[in-house]
Amino acid sequence: MVAVMTPDELTDLLAREFPQSSHLGMVIEQAGDMTARLRMPVNESHLRPGGTVSGPTLFWMADVGLYVAVMAMVGPKTQSVTTSITMNFLRLPTPADIIAEVRLLKLGRRLAVGDVSLFSEGMADPVAHVTGTYALPPES
Repeated sequence: MVAVMTPDELTDLLAREFPQSSHLGMVIEQAGDMTARLRMPVNESHLRPGGTVSGPTLFWMADVGLYVAVMAMVGPKTQSVTTSITMNFLRLPTPADIIAEVRLLKLGRRLAVGDVSLFSEGMADPVAHVTGTYALPPES
């Protein structure tokens, strides 16, 4: 399958449909071919006590990463919704950029299933692994 939206188009889509997230500074580095790579610069607001990146920040990156990968392949079906997501925390993330590497495992007419490996920049091993399913709206 070939991507139907570019990273720039996806960035514009997120800014338009989810303006509340624009202040987070997330960047779509790559999207297409059933994959995506996103980066979010980490600042004080993303940290929990102890100086590690918070779980909600990691969860947000994974969920948005899956959404971006799906939209890149199917186009702006903005009514697509998360139906299931599971996150396994593997190690403490450092207070560095969070990188999401997304891979779609299945892309059907009604469901998309994927996984996300989350990394702290500079760490070779992932800090979290996520699996998720998105429901796609029926064709009109």
